[in-house]
Amino acid sequence: MPNPISSYLGVHGDALPLREQRMKLIASNLSNADTPGYKAQDLDFEAAMRAAQGQRDGGQLEVTDGRHIALGGDGLNPFQVMRQASQPSLDGNTVDPDAERAAYGRAALEYRASLSFVESKVRTLLTAITGQ
Repeated sequence: MPNPISSYLGVHGDALPLREQRMKLIASNLSNADTPGYKAQDLDFEAAMRAAQGQRDGGQLEVTDGRHIALGGDGLNPFQVMRQASQPSLDGNTVDPDAERAAYGRAALEYRASLSFVESKVRTLLTAITGQ
């Protein structure tokens, strides 16, 4: 059964924790820009959103093919992907600091937009409750 608050907040209630997780991955990439052999990581945001909305709406994702990734109890994020290097590095590091900074800026802007929508919904709900 869907949670009424989650339904009220809509897509932005689901997106907020995913956007936070993506920003952490990008920040980790930036902090490891000089680490030999480090592979840049990102979040497959669209797939993670589809999964979050399916869980919220009561629909369960099904594994219909042997190549599908089963979601569940291993504690790992199945939507975390390795980002391909735009330019090869001699030490095997795939982090491009300029691209990561741009990605972080965009992710921060998207996070702030989702947060603003959630704040607006909560403010509207408080107005309805208090009658002011």
